[in-house]
Amino acid sequence: MKQVKAVIIGAGSRGSGYALFQLDFPHRFKVVGVADPIKIRVKKIQEKYSIPDEHTFSDWSEFVKCDKFADAVIVTTPDILHKGPAVACADKGYHILLEKPMAVTEEDCRQIAQACERNNVMLAVCHVLRYHPPLMKVKELIESDVIGDVVNIQHTEPIGYWHFAHSFVRGNWREEKSSTFSLLAKSCHDLDLLRYWMGKHRCTQVSSFGSLQHFKKENKPVGAGSRCLDCSVEANCPYSAKKIYLDKVEMKYREWPINVISEIPDVESVTEALRSGPYGRCVYECDNDVCDNQVVNFTFEEGRTASFTMIAFTEKVCQRQTKVYGTRGEITSEGKGPVYVYDFNTNKTTRHDTATPPSGTHLGGHGGADHFLMDAFVRAVSTNDASHISTGPQDALASHLLVFAAEKARRENRIITINEDYTYQ
Repeated sequence: MKQVKAVIIGAGSRGSGYALFQLDFPHRFKVVGVADPIKIRVKKIQEKYSIPDEHTFSDWSEFVKCDKFADAVIVTTPDILHKGPAVACADKGYHILLEKPMAVTEEDCRQIAQACERNNVMLAVCHVLRYHPPLMKVKELIESDVIGDVVNIQHTEPIGYWHFAHSFVRGNWREEKSSTFSLLAKSCHDLDLLRYWMGKHRCTQVSSFGSLQHFKKENKPVGAGSRCLDCSVEANCPYSAKKIYLDKVEMKYREWPINVISEIPDVESVTEALRSGPYGRCVYECDNDVCDNQVVNFTFEEGRTASFTMIAFTEKVCQRQTKVYGTRGEITSEGKGPVYVYDFNTNKTTRHDTATPPSGTHLGGHGGADHFLMDAFVRAVSTNDASHISTGPQDALASHLLVFAAEKARRENRIITINEDYTYQ
């Protein structure tokens, strides 16, 4: 396989994370350019991967004006800024790894898919759960017919109480006008999983219910301040920014989410960020408006059903829980480790172990799924074989359209009918 050369567009935590694949497999993958408006991010990527000055950019639009000098781009800009670089890079002939969601409007999602097909370039949308070993094992077991015909799937995403406060109350995904609704931002790949597991059976109807239940002004504790560092009741608040960030830094922890709130993750810099920036605000006085709990119900062909729950108030952080009910047995996954099958005929439970990334790899996010996603994308580009990618343009588009339909059902309090082309009415 030839070495794949790539440019990082958006050098935040996701873009810099995917770039780590070079450290593990330098003969397969090389970062040769970077574009980001924040200079310190560009400098970090440039120094780490020895990128020449002429291949560093403050904006993706400057990059696409250059003659093509790489095989692929990794687009990890903010969600609302996906369409521009994705379409422009497709028109330039670059293969694309695109962070989820594809975009925040249906039309932008369609235009990205069309641009990739029009230019015959590969698109891999980062539905990382399709590459997560336990959830891949669920798909494998369903297709092996070990539980007979699937009748119902129950799937839950426990976001984690402090993670939701970080990302969806104080953070970048807190309000729809600057990002998008939480089902799309956080759980579009969960709805994608349900489609994936149901295989040839198309979703025909969807309904949804949810709201912003807790993180609002009327729930603010008596005596609470506007910022956690100046709050008299902070010690009794589970969402204290001091607990979530500063206490971790004082224990020498430097990774996510610390590296999100400060480019220099030391005590002094993080303290200043909490005093003056958005991550130090009281969670009951933020400008957030996205749902902190939501359920989505689906009917698939042949009467098969599924339900999905997205919930903020959990101990576990993004450790999905799945039950698949079939006519001959059940499949259970707790989001990591082995997957279990209970057989109705024998009344026995069988353990199925799952794959793990190569030991010592730098790219271990999402339970190893980040590694397997990058491995698949690099392999596809290197061999010019898109079959290695399981989240191509039309498949990813169909999943995103299902998410938009679910949110429409919630807002309009009705059941949405899904057409064969995944448009809806």
